[in-house]
Amino acid sequence: MSFINNLESELEALPEALKANVKSSLKAWCERLSELDLSFKATPEFMGSLVKVWNSSCFIAESCTRCPEIIIDLVNSGDLFIAYDEKGYHSRMAALAVDSEASLMSELRRFRQREMVRIAWRDLAGWADLNETLLELSFLADSCIQYALDFLYQKACDLRGTPVLADGSPQQLIVLGMGKLGAYELNYSSDIDLIFAYAEDGVLADRKETTYGEFFARLCRSLIKVLDEMTVNGFVFRTDIRLRPYGDSGPVIMNFDGMENYYQTQAREWERYAMIKVRQVAGDFKTGAQLIAMLKPFVYRRYLDYGAFGELRSLKLQIMQELKRKDRMENIKLGPGGIREIEFIGQAFQLIRGGNERSLQKRGILDVLQRLGELELLTKKDAEQLTESYRFLRRVENHIQEYQDRQTHDLPVYPVVREILAYSLDYPDWPTFKAELDQVRTQVHCVFELVFSLSKQSDVNSHSQKIWNCTSDDAELAASLKAYGFERTEEILVAIKAFKNSLAVRKLTAKGASVLDRLMPQLIEAMLRVDNPDETLKRILKLFEAVAGRTVYLSLLAENPGALSQLVRLSSASPWICDYLALYPILFDELLDTHSLFEPLKKADLDAQLKVLLAQIEIQDLEQLMIVLRQFKQLNVLRVAAADIMGVIPLMVVSDYLTYIAESIVEHVVERAWLMLTEKHGYPPCSNNEAIGFAVLGFGKLGGIELGYGSDLDMVFLYDCEDGNALTEGPKPIPCTQFYGRLGLKVRHILDTKLLSGVLYEVDMRLRPSGNSGLLVSHINAYEDYLRNQAWTWEHQALVRGRFIAGDLRLKEHYEAIRRRILSLPRDSDLLKKEVREMREKMRAALVSAEADKFDLKQSKGGIADIEFIVQFGVLDQASKNVALTTYTDNVRLLDGLQAQGFISEGQAETLKAIYCAYRDYGHKLVLQGDRAVIDETEIAGMKAQVEQIWHDFME
Repeated sequence: MSFINNLESELEALPEALKANVKSSLKAWCERLSELDLSFKATPEFMGSLVKVWNSSCFIAESCTRCPEIIIDLVNSGDLFIAYDEKGYHSRMAALAVDSEASLMSELRRFRQREMVRIAWRDLAGWADLNETLLELSFLADSCIQYALDFLYQKACDLRGTPVLADGSPQQLIVLGMGKLGAYELNYSSDIDLIFAYAEDGVLADRKETTYGEFFARLCRSLIKVLDEMTVNGFVFRTDIRLRPYGDSGPVIMNFDGMENYYQTQAREWERYAMIKVRQVAGDFKTGAQLIAMLKPFVYRRYLDYGAFGELRSLKLQIMQELKRKDRMENIKLGPGGIREIEFIGQAFQLIRGGNERSLQKRGILDVLQRLGELELLTKKDAEQLTESYRFLRRVENHIQEYQDRQTHDLPVYPVVREILAYSLDYPDWPTFKAELDQVRTQVHCVFELVFSLSKQSDVNSHSQKIWNCTSDDAELAASLKAYGFERTEEILVAIKAFKNSLAVRKLTAKGASVLDRLMPQLIEAMLRVDNPDETLKRILKLFEAVAGRTVYLSLLAENPGALSQLVRLSSASPWICDYLALYPILFDELLDTHSLFEPLKKADLDAQLKVLLAQIEIQDLEQLMIVLRQFKQLNVLRVAAADIMGVIPLMVVSDYLTYIAESIVEHVVERAWLMLTEKHGYPPCSNNEAIGFAVLGFGKLGGIELGYGSDLDMVFLYDCEDGNALTEGPKPIPCTQFYGRLGLKVRHILDTKLLSGVLYEVDMRLRPSGNSGLLVSHINAYEDYLRNQAWTWEHQALVRGRFIAGDLRLKEHYEAIRRRILSLPRDSDLLKKEVREMREKMRAALVSAEADKFDLKQSKGGIADIEFIVQFGVLDQASKNVALTTYTDNVRLLDGLQAQGFISEGQAETLKAIYCAYRDYGHKLVLQGDRAVIDETEIAGMKAQVEQIWHDFME
């Protein structure tokens, strides 16, 4: 009774309704200690926690009264006052005395009871934070499973023989933990969801020729019995294996081949959700890693999967209907604003984006929420609020379950138990606690509704439904189409019916057809917002037909009205957008974010983004490198086009941005190709990771910072090495000339290899010394010699727009000095004029279309090429008098330089600049409208005449 006397102040602090019960329970415990003549050193820390813990948990009070040795051992050993690390349970279990399955069952149950008292005590006393409690519960489950499996496996092998892998090593089964166990988030009275697997089939050498499947199935059943069976000592962990392939009707265990076949061909969508948290918890971890790697593509698709919104919404609806039916809306796990809603928010984004954004491939929901905030997929405020709400709700959940060690998530009904729960959580009374709980749940549910409102189908008019379903006669449908702004209603109706009956749509699964049935009425109604609904709808129908086989993209639009609206706006302005999305449907995701869609990245941002993307790829993984580079280009070109179409950025900036994208890609391709080769062959002498002795030069539109949407890259590769025959310093040495040749080939291969995702850029290297018959990579000294002694005048013209793009900065200085020297060579003005003029006439004869009254923006007389040739002639003619003319490579600044030099008048320079920009603007717009750069001559007759006159003034 001395215990109770020492606790008077703590007992007095209890709510009045709780005092009598706690005093009675403590008295019974003291009497039990006295009866067994047990004593222990009750530390001040222990005494300070006793009343609160005793009041908060009947399970602890009853366990310690029935078996006082538990708490005495915990206090005397000091275990009650410390947190365990991952090995804490393993080391303590090593002392268990187990020699049979029966002793295994009893010893594990006693061990479990001791540790569950300890975990609950530390939580209720406020000594352990939530992370510690969840982690230790998960560690305890892992240790119990592994200990039981090790014992049972050895017994089974002794009895029947040991199954082996193909290499002859012993084969153990793999135990996968699902749900909260997999994520190290196990709650206090949780069951454990397990899936079993083994690697390879075979037959044991026992008398019955037991198959490995039979051997492991028996082992699994024994393991489940040891963990799950209720005895006089209780159970270890309730064990649920219904998440296995085929559920209750499936075998207890499958081999890897069977697992792979199931998850690739028969697994249901909700099983992806269940697999997000999967983790191996016991067995052969080396072989198990192969299984985990095999399962990952099933969970995380390589494309964005917006169908997950609908799947999770449907699952949530089923849960809510079941709770309503059982009158259990006050369930803090499954009810509105509960734990499951927070998990659904995180897991929806994981399922949708985890294949592309690997940082979302996390098991723990708190890690996921933090990453969603960092990626701005949730606002920082919402991510933080959900994190705090999750911690709050999980703590409440544990305290509910620690009261009686029961697996329940319902708030208590009885007033006394409600007060106990409030008190355990440090609230003065139930109403105060309940008010905060309600506020937390309301906040969670608001974010849940906000996130999943993206997936709610907007109300659609019955008329648009009828049009899509074709449930009225053609005259009525045509009238409905008229109401939506369509002009050629009969033609549009034919197009809709043709789309419905297309092979792509007829091949849709029931799920895909359902998505399309939700999307199409929304699309028809969206036509009210554009000026050209007929053209816009036909463009989008063509796009939908191209991507129909990937329902995920239709789901994205059906689930996100904003994305659909964005697509309609862009498609209305440009058929190019639809064609581009049909080629690269992975870009559909960009339609969600207006902010990023209309803000192309500048050079530094492009470099930073690409650096992060490529850091995740192994150096020698060429295929993944090429896929990522193509996606990077496609995404950023789409941003430029969207901003261009909507008039957010002017022409000159369009070309700048497109050139930045190419430069960034080429720079990183050179860097990655260098790493690939040096890892294999080592560094060439006189080089290192900074001074690589290799350079990429850009010519034409790339050199002039004037790339268009479909431009190829005119490039030349240079290297600098004192001794070309010297060997590289690596495991597989090769001569330097061969090394740099391979480096050039690798760069070109990465850029222009055709994959399913397209090419990065068409590469044109005909401007290298001796053209297609010359070496792919030239020594920089040989390059200068060629330009000085062998190059044609047109090659010097090309050099006017030649610019260092990527590689060794020492070569940049060397090349720019060569360019200055070659461009500044004194030339006979008349001879130069004659050669430039003849080359222009030859080009025009070969490239200009013979269409009457049509004007080829680039090649026709008075077009872009004439302006470029005037500029090139001027630079080659005047650079010997003013080396400053060799500074720039773009035509606009070169014209400024020629004007300053006095070669051309201010009026002529301004005229050529204005017309040059206008022609390029025409060209961009024609590309975005899906047309060739050929227009009616009447549209530009005035500009054409002005260019012809200036050409005559300078070149005739």
